[in-house]
Amino acid sequence: MGDQTAVLEDVRRGMVPAHIYNDDEIFALERERVFGRSWVFVAHESEIPRPGDYVVRRVVEDSFIVSRDESGVVRAMFNMCLHRGMQVCRAEMGNASHFRCPYHGWSYRNDGRLVGLPFHGEAYGGEEGFRRKGQTLLPAPSLGVYNGLVFVSLDPDAPPLREYLGDFAFYLDLYTQQSLEGIELVGPQRWRVKANWKIGAENFAGDSYHTPHTHSSVVEIGLFREPKASKRKEGALYWAGSGGGTTYKLPPGTLDERLRYVGYPDEMITRMRATWSDAQLRMVGDDGFMVSAASVFPNLSLVHNWPKVTGGEDDEVVPFISLRQWQPVSADETEVLSWFAVDRNAPERFKELSYKAYLMCFGSTGMFEQDDVENWVSITSTAAGSMARRLRLNNRMGLLADDKPVSPPLAHFSGPGVAYVGFGEYNQRAMLRAWADALETPPPEPGPVDLGGVT
Repeated sequence: MGDQTAVLEDVRRGMVPAHIYNDDEIFALERERVFGRSWVFVAHESEIPRPGDYVVRRVVEDSFIVSRDESGVVRAMFNMCLHRGMQVCRAEMGNASHFRCPYHGWSYRNDGRLVGLPFHGEAYGGEEGFRRKGQTLLPAPSLGVYNGLVFVSLDPDAPPLREYLGDFAFYLDLYTQQSLEGIELVGPQRWRVKANWKIGAENFAGDSYHTPHTHSSVVEIGLFREPKASKRKEGALYWAGSGGGTTYKLPPGTLDERLRYVGYPDEMITRMRATWSDAQLRMVGDDGFMVSAASVFPNLSLVHNWPKVTGGEDDEVVPFISLRQWQPVSADETEVLSWFAVDRNAPERFKELSYKAYLMCFGSTGMFEQDDVENWVSITSTAAGSMARRLRLNNRMGLLADDKPVSPPLAHFSGPGVAYVGFGEYNQRAMLRAWADALETPPPEPGPVDLGGVT
């Protein structure tokens, strides 16, 4: 770690060295220690519903084919031919029973098994020279699925995905399990921004403080029912397990009234009642807190909001859910993958209007998106200079000088973890502490894989 030890100590006390948002040495450590060990979202099962369906996704530089094989099993396979290392699959998505390397023609079934090796006898002497039987594309070291969300970890000794998520699974259910059939995804939209990947992840994890300033115009034009963006401070900030997020405070009323206020039709409310746990129902119906933006460490974020949608009846309020991944490209560039998520059982009209609401707010040209990216690009470019190495950013909002909270955590909050009401950077600090812990932990050291029976 060398000089980074002092950086991590500063991060843990809430004084963040500005250059961590644009530093090549830190990015190299992140590649091997954050993304080499964490569970990283790569796809949703609804993207590959039929045997043979596949998508190609990355964990930083590592490309994976995420496929559903002929027996219906979801797999994640390293996208590299066993022969000379060419990418086996060049398309981003599709349906195929086999993948054929374009370089020398080696071919693989969609479960990864090597089945075709041109001139096997002439080139290798058959099985004596290269044992074809039993060879497969290299599988992801660890694979896990939760509510249809497919994650991989490059660490073969990673804890089970459910254990990694911890208590955040309680909140993840509110986004991804509004009925027993779960969600379906549309997308992803994909674009690149000249911004460090951590900034967006931190923002979605719990930055309600920026809303009255960065997004004031969105409220002023009447996109939402709330007349003032400062209403965000009435919501809760929570951190639990490997993630955290924000909630809105809903007006007084019953569970059904509060869900109707958000824009859900009665048939969807009935299914929510039957699917969510008693504690999840209490958080919305009794406590009056509805989940909004959230992040799972390191780079998966979610957002739930309910704008007025032009074209509906009297500009009706319609909620939307979006998933997004902050895919690192370099210290100063991020590829954003953004999906629209909706309950599989939702009425078709609701799906149409909800998708429109998503595009209006958080699609690639969405109003919130444009506001946010302007800030994040500026932070990243400014962090590259020599002066940024002298500055420690104050990330201690919500804390007094003696580290006591300005306001105590909520004593009555139906969700797990620790929750606060009001402005604070509790979640950003929690995410950066997880980041610091990862950078201090040596990367996994998996052994090499020899192919073809060579001894």
